[in-house]
Amino acid sequence: MAATQAWTSDTIQPADWTVPLPAAALAELRAVLAELRRAPLPTFLLDPADFALDACRTAMAEVRRVTRDGAMFAVLDRLPVAEMNRDETIQLYWLLSSLLSRPVAQKLNGQMFFDVRDTGAKLKPGSGIRPTVTNVDLRFHNDNSYNESPPDYVCLLCLHPAKEGGVSQVMSVATVHNALQQRFPELMDRLYRPFWYDRHAEHHADEPTTFAAPIFERGTDGTVKARLALSEIFAGYELRGERMDNETASALAAVQSVFDQPELRVELDFAPGQIQYVNNRATGHARTEFVDHPEPERRRHLVRLWLRDHGRRAYRG
Repeated sequence: MAATQAWTSDTIQPADWTVPLPAAALAELRAVLAELRRAPLPTFLLDPADFALDACRTAMAEVRRVTRDGAMFAVLDRLPVAEMNRDETIQLYWLLSSLLSRPVAQKLNGQMFFDVRDTGAKLKPGSGIRPTVTNVDLRFHNDNSYNESPPDYVCLLCLHPAKEGGVSQVMSVATVHNALQQRFPELMDRLYRPFWYDRHAEHHADEPTTFAAPIFERGTDGTVKARLALSEIFAGYELRGERMDNETASALAAVQSVFDQPELRVELDFAPGQIQYVNNRATGHARTEFVDHPEPERRRHLVRLWLRDHGRRAYRG
């Protein structure tokens, strides 16, 4: 695997993951916005091919390079959110993201956008409640690890940051894998064998509530791909009423011990209008616990898209 993929906090800097939206790209987006105000269309009908977006294509080509050959995550900086309302911001977000890859459903019911904000919900195995709709800290994970076809990219548009906390964190899967191999070589075989994951109720009534998959697997090109989701694994075993054997418990504890090494991660403060693009199977991401503003319109609000070019656009791919 490329050395740039196995980064640590002292071998990477903001210039390695930040992709500016240049003036020419912003001018294109303002022109699109003016056109949509004159002739509105539903977001799902917006196709980048219908607009003049050459500078935006160049910017998103750089996002693609960074997320495939560089740090494996990028921050696009940024949409001028003060010039538009929420729906207009999301439409431009959809167009930019569609230049990178194909948006796909995030739930079995076909939901395409997912609002990441605290709803006051409480987590419980099998409930279908995702940690993303709470204010709790999220452990490092890869999105949708409990599905046969996880997204290639996880995209997060910041509309409003939290009053306190809610810091985004990223960690290289290659770095996690290297650290585990160095510190716990006797557990690597277990990490390549299946674990039970809670499917978060994204299944039909007559289907299993859990999904079996290894934490690590090798892609066709030899690179390591991950399904990091410790909370979902613990919940999966609880749903099945199965006790973890010592090797399984030790393997999960080893992964958590690597997550706990601050020198292996980067922290990102989200600003309104910024978009984070994460190569999902190659980058673990997390979030610290947060405190919201009291005013509803100022509460932390991110909008998530999933992108995947293979399989069907439906949730299961």
